[in-house]
Amino acid sequence: MKNKKLVMIPGPTPVLRSIQDQMGRETVAFKDPDFVNDFKSVVKDLKELWKTSGEVFVIAGSGTLGMEMAVCNTVQKGDSILIISHGYFGDRFTELCERKGLDIDVISSEWGKVVPVEDIKAKLESKNYKAVTVTHVDTATGVMADIEAIGDVVKDFEDTMFIVDGVCATAAAKEYVDEMHIDILLTGTQKAFGVAPGLTMLWASEKAMARRESLGMIPEYYADFNKWLPIMHDPMKYFGTPAVNLIWALQESIRIIKEEGIDNRYDRHEKNANAMQKAVEALGFSILAEKGYRAVSLSNCLYPEGINDAEFRQVLADEGIVVAGGLGPYAGKLFRLGHMGNIDTHDMVSVIATIERALYKVGYPVKFGTGVGVLLENLM
Repeated sequence: MKNKKLVMIPGPTPVLRSIQDQMGRETVAFKDPDFVNDFKSVVKDLKELWKTSGEVFVIAGSGTLGMEMAVCNTVQKGDSILIISHGYFGDRFTELCERKGLDIDVISSEWGKVVPVEDIKAKLESKNYKAVTVTHVDTATGVMADIEAIGDVVKDFEDTMFIVDGVCATAAAKEYVDEMHIDILLTGTQKAFGVAPGLTMLWASEKAMARRESLGMIPEYYADFNKWLPIMHDPMKYFGTPAVNLIWALQESIRIIKEEGIDNRYDRHEKNANAMQKAVEALGFSILAEKGYRAVSLSNCLYPEGINDAEFRQVLADEGIVVAGGLGPYAGKLFRLGHMGNIDTHDMVSVIATIERALYKVGYPVKFGTGVGVLLENLM
């Protein structure tokens, strides 16, 4: 008999039955009064939970659409932009900005490390940047940037927009838009929200909205704030058909977040990440990201000597746990383990126990219960 599979990649994450049920509802017209009220409540809750006096956009599309919206509504061709890259998705910002015809400067860190805040400040002082971007959690490296510290620096540069890619962080790691001086925060439904892929959510500060107005007409159409703003204020209006069932699913996810309490959710992710990371370290793995900057949403686990990546991940999948492989220079050298969203203690114990079984089956010495014991000591 085959084991049930638990998908523990950096996203999509496991979807609770109550959220699945919302996706399975009979679809209604987007002008249905009850749906309009549901859409309004989603926008209102996102604004309140992430503490902004600005605007919130909920649009059908992936997180990459959010990245494009963030850039095209705040800068125009020829503007200077500073990209802080901690891995693969910082590099994606670079490609996107190249297509926009921007004057790009990139500060990159060694994979597993972060760009020092003082280096960011020095760079901002050297040139007039219209925007600076950072990925809160880069899934390629498992590094989590200190966006609060970066925001404290960027706020002193009045002409500079602070853009945060929160795709693998939002609803897991602490993000408060106005308090942290974030001008654009973007994310997707498929990670810490625990909803199926398909929606991008974007928060825009009052400063960001003023910048959009200063640009006049922009070349982009679907990604233009001004096309979507009337719908966010009144979903009875039309620009593009909303993803009705996904918005219901997001509403259920938000209900779960509110029931738990957003700060309790942040604390849970921090505690769970610490426990999971200590557990895999006890089994002989090491964590790519340096201590103090490790993501709470995933861990990039470097193999000990003698383990073949493809064989280990296949055995792990056969035993019931699906993880992701490494990217870039770490392909074949690590696996990426997601631990965000609505996973519970049962899920985490199953993951570590399954890793122990997989190690045994690939011939790596393991004392059963070692990782599970460390996990539970840190959780309890």
